[in-house]
Amino acid sequence: MKTSDFDYPFDESLIAKYPVKERDLSKLMVVHTKNNRIEHRIFRDITDYLHEGDVLVFNITKVIPARLISKKEKTGGKVEILISKFIDDYTVEAMVNPGRKAKTGEILEIESVKMKIIDRNDEGLRIIKMIDGGSFYDVIDKYGKPPIPPYLKRESEEIDRERYQSVFARIEGSCAAPTASLHFTPELIKKIQKMGVITTDVLLHVGIGTFRPVKTERIEDHKMHTEYYKVFEETAEIINRAKKEGRRIFAVGTTSVRVLESSSTEEGVLLPGEGETDIFIYPPYKFKIVDNLITNFHFPRSTLVMLVCALGGKETILNAYRTAVEKRYRFYSYGDSMLILNR
Repeated sequence: MKTSDFDYPFDESLIAKYPVKERDLSKLMVVHTKNNRIEHRIFRDITDYLHEGDVLVFNITKVIPARLISKKEKTGGKVEILISKFIDDYTVEAMVNPGRKAKTGEILEIESVKMKIIDRNDEGLRIIKMIDGGSFYDVIDKYGKPPIPPYLKRESEEIDRERYQSVFARIEGSCAAPTASLHFTPELIKKIQKMGVITTDVLLHVGIGTFRPVKTERIEDHKMHTEYYKVFEETAEIINRAKKEGRRIFAVGTTSVRVLESSSTEEGVLLPGEGETDIFIYPPYKFKIVDNLITNFHFPRSTLVMLVCALGGKETILNAYRTAVEKRYRFYSYGDSMLILNR
């Protein structure tokens, strides 16, 4: 299958540079895949599509202030560091910019903090080790900035510290937000729970792969970046019971989908545990756990669009995207939401 099969005409003016005033007042496109019907609502109306006994799965990862502005010890040249993964307290994997000038052996500094680029991996990411200044956790606490996506084309601001984070984020480790989660408020979650909808959690620390385009002509040739995930014992019990009883599983975001499908058996049993996943979901993938999906609008030709097409059907989803462009929905991290209803 070709990467170009997942293209759609996009207008860059639709990129949402800032969040809407209230999280749950973003627009919601509801896609009924059985009959290709599309409804246009606002996000807090999502309660109209949830039933007692449904299970809603949240990713409780917390975005760390993973963006650091350093300079070269020798020349003073600026080097931006975006931490993708902690190898240990003193060593990280990171994207650097400008990459071509960040050589192995280079010493980078932030005030009195010094770190060294010790390696470059096959994906072009740098392995950076702390030399002086404490752990990387100490450094990001003091100097880190919210790692808002580069396509916003602005510096991070105070609003991003709150809004580029879900209200239920608990476990630090992501360099990007699981953006479907950003639409939920504490009040909306309470309302959903009062309806008898069961909410449960998984964990996936979003890595650098979320920014990376698919550059191969054949999607099968694309290699996914690995990300840490965890399925809690209680979550596995809740979901397995619901599946056995024929109740619906709603994944909140593609990250939740990737956790659930990474940790399932071929028979559709969710296994508790943790590990690294590089699962790449694209048509005609057969979903074992997830029935329905709450998600944002994603880049053309991206792995996320491919995942959404696998769940909702390629033509149905790409038609929905074309409609979203025509109706001027807001796109990407701070943008509007889509609910894909298969059942």
